[in-house]
Amino acid sequence: MCGIAGIVSLSPARPGPTREALLRMASTLGHRGPDELGIYRQGRAGFAHTRLSIIDLSSGQQPMCNEDSTLWLVFNGEIFNYIELRAELVALGHVFRTQSDTEVILHAYEAWGDDAFARFNGQFAVALWDEKSGELVLARDRMAILPLYIAEHRGSVLFASECKALFAGEPELSRELDPVGLEQTFTFWHVVPPQSVFRAVSELRPGWVRRYDRDGRKSEHPYWAPRFPVGERDCFPGDLAEAETAVSAALERATSMRMLRADVPVASYLSGGLDSSLLASLALRAKGANFATFSIRFQDAEHDETAFQRQMVERLGSEHHDIVVSESDIAAVMPDVIRFTERPVLRTAPAPLYLLSKLVRERGVKVVLTGEGADEVFAGYDLFREGKVRRFWARHPQSSLRPRLLERLYPYLARSPVAQRGVARQFFGRGLEHAQVPGFAHQTRWHTTGALKRLLSPALRAEVGARDVVGELLSDLPADLPRWHPLAQDQYLEIRTLLAGYLLSSQGDRMLMAHSVEGRFPYLDSDVIELGHSLPASYKLKVLDEKHVLKRVAKDWVPASILARKKQPYRAPDATCFVRARPDKSAPPWIAELSSEGALAQGGVFDPRATSALFQKWRTRTDPEQMSNADNMAIVGVLSTQLLIDALVNKPPPTSPERTPRTLIER
Repeated sequence: MCGIAGIVSLSPARPGPTREALLRMASTLGHRGPDELGIYRQGRAGFAHTRLSIIDLSSGQQPMCNEDSTLWLVFNGEIFNYIELRAELVALGHVFRTQSDTEVILHAYEAWGDDAFARFNGQFAVALWDEKSGELVLARDRMAILPLYIAEHRGSVLFASECKALFAGEPELSRELDPVGLEQTFTFWHVVPPQSVFRAVSELRPGWVRRYDRDGRKSEHPYWAPRFPVGERDCFPGDLAEAETAVSAALERATSMRMLRADVPVASYLSGGLDSSLLASLALRAKGANFATFSIRFQDAEHDETAFQRQMVERLGSEHHDIVVSESDIAAVMPDVIRFTERPVLRTAPAPLYLLSKLVRERGVKVVLTGEGADEVFAGYDLFREGKVRRFWARHPQSSLRPRLLERLYPYLARSPVAQRGVARQFFGRGLEHAQVPGFAHQTRWHTTGALKRLLSPALRAEVGARDVVGELLSDLPADLPRWHPLAQDQYLEIRTLLAGYLLSSQGDRMLMAHSVEGRFPYLDSDVIELGHSLPASYKLKVLDEKHVLKRVAKDWVPASILARKKQPYRAPDATCFVRARPDKSAPPWIAELSSEGALAQGGVFDPRATSALFQKWRTRTDPEQMSNADNMAIVGVLSTQLLIDALVNKPPPTSPERTPRTLIER
C-alpha cells in the first residue's frame, strides 16, 4: 500500500498546482510509502505518490501513465486478481510494460471505464486524470479498506489518503471540526462517509466513483453495494455441508492470493481466536514454510489471550513474535495514535495495534494478514445474537423466560451488561415495540455511546440542533433492505458503520500504515463476501451459535480448545489507562494538560465543568474498574478529541516539505 495525493483545478482558466504543494502533501504521507516518492504535473492537474514497494519492486513506479501519456494514475492498495485481469486484457490487445497491478488498472479503465472497478478483487483508492477529456476520476474499494479524502477549495479539488495531506496542500483550508461529524462519532463510534470530522473535508463512500468533468461539474455513483437474499430463492442453493465446502474453498483462494501475490515476505497476525487462527493455518498451507506470526499480549488477565496464541503457534510451528502491552504503554502512545487516526476514538484498542505494527516493521516485515471482516460476513458478534434474542423476546414482551437468553451473551466482559438480571431487562427491553424496524439490533449500542453527548458544549449542541444522525443513516438504506432477513439487515448496518469507519480505519489501515505495514484481509475478499452474504441466516447464526459455518470449516485447521472457546472480541484496557494516572513522573503530561478546564474551554467541543466533574469523579474513585461503559467511552472520547484538536486543528500544516525523499521521480 502507499499514499496518494493530488490537486486539480476545476476550471481551465485556473492555474494548476505548484510542485511545492505536491511535495508538501507527499511529505506528510511518508509513513505510508517510505520507498519512493513520485510527482506528476500537467497544466491543471498534479499527482503525488509515496510508495511502499510490495509487487514488481523494480518497476511499477507512480504516477503511471498509459502508452500515449494521456491517462495518468495514482493508486493506493492491491488488486489481487491482477494476473487474471491482465490475461484478459492482453487477449483484448493491450500491451504491458510492467508486471505491476498498477498498470492493470490503467488498461482496465481504458477497456471498461467505470465498470472496471467492479471487476477488481482487492483493496484500493484510485485517482485517474484524463488529459484528453479533462476529467478527474476517484474510486474506492467496496469495503472501505483504504481511505480517500476530498476537499473542494477556491476552484480546485484536492484528494489524499489522509486529511493532513489536504491541509498541507492548501494551508488555508479550514481545519475546524465538524459538529455533525462529532455527533456521528459520539453515536456510531465513527463518522459515516461522505461525512468526516472536518468541516472542509469529505470522505469518498466505499464502492463509489466520483468524477469531475472539464468544467468542474461533479457527479458520483456506486459501482457496488452489499446485497443480501430476498427470500429463499436468492440464497446459496446448497445444504450446510455444501456451504462449508464452498466457504472453505473461497477462503483458501483468498488467503493464497494475499499470501503469494507479493514480492516481499507476508506474515500473519494471531490473536488466539477462531478467525486469525484459521487464517494463519490457511496461510501456512499456501506458503509451505518460513512463516511468521505476530501477537499482542496484555498484562491484565481480562484482555490477555496468550494461552490460546501459544497453542496455535505450537501447531503452526511459526516464527512467532509478540509484544506485552500495559495500561501505561497505551497512555504513552495515544497522542501518536490520534495523530494517525485523524479522528476521535471511544476505545483504546487502536493503541496496542499501533505498537504491534511497530514490532512487525522492526522485524523487517512489510505485509501482514489480519482477520477483520469474519465477524461481519459470517455473523460473529454478540450484537447479532442480542438482536435475535430481543426480537424473540419482542414477540412476547411480558415473558419472564425469554429475556433469560440474554445471560448467554457477553461472557468475556468482567462488567457484563447482562450480569444483573433486572438492570439487563430494563436496558435490553427498551424499544422492543420497534423490533421490525431496521437498526433495531444496533439501538442499544447507539444509546450507550450517545451518553457521551451530555458532555458537549452548549454551542456545539446548538449547532447540531435537531439533526438526527440515526434517522439520516436509516433513511439512506437499500430499497429492498426491509425484505432481507433481520440478520442480514444487522450485518449490513454493521458493515456500513463499525467495520468501515472504525475497524478498517482507526484500528486497521491507520495503525498499520503508521509504521509502513500493509494489511491484507482475506475475509473481505470479493468472492468471500458475496458467498457469505448469500448464505441462509441459519448457516451463520444457528440458534445462538455464531459463525456456525466458519466453525465447521475451521474444525480441521485449529485446536478444539480454540474452536470451543467463548467468543472474545479483541479489546484493550480503556479509561483505566488514564484515570489511574496520577500527576507524578509516571503519568504522561498530556493527560492533565488536555483535560484541564482551560484546555477544554479552548477546544470548544466539551462543557468544561461537566467534563472536569466526570474526570474528578473517576480519579478519586476507589476502584476505577467499576466504571460504567458509558463513562468509560466518554473519558476516552474526550481525551482523543482533545488530542485531535491539539495535533491537527491547532497545529498549522507544514509550509515546506517535512523530509527529503529517498527517491524522487518527477514526470
